[in-house]
Amino acid sequence: MNLKTRLVEDMKTAMRSGDKPRLGVIRLVNAAIKQREVDERIELDDAQVLAVLEKMLKQRRDSMSQYEAAGREDLAEVERFEIGVIESYLPAQLDEAELDALIDAALAETGATSLRDMGKVMALLKQRAAGRADMAAVSARVKQKLG
Repeated sequence: MNLKTRLVEDMKTAMRSGDKPRLGVIRLVNAAIKQREVDERIELDDAQVLAVLEKMLKQRRDSMSQYEAAGREDLAEVERFEIGVIESYLPAQLDEAELDALIDAALAETGATSLRDMGKVMALLKQRAAGRADMAAVSARVKQKLG
């Protein structure tokens, strides 16, 4: 079952069970997907849906940190809940060893030796780790290995 179908089925389940907070988050996700499809006049595949989910996740994390810094724990809690729902649609995250192995393979494959080559490495890693790793953390690790 692809991600869009799973989202629709989960939305129906949430409606039937009366789970309004979860239903609201799923509707937000579906709206973001539909908006991108309309804007670009395409049908999104799973990889593109994952990109939408990652973008939404990043927005929620940024909002949560801002709310926490402002002392608005009530709003931060809402963001945490939304993050949890969105993460449930992402593939399992890579652990440290898998991530290091992926980075080492990308470095070897691209022949990267300095920070100048970081763009090539990150392009390759973005394809291979889509939805399974925080790309900001991956970028920091690549910089550390190249620098």
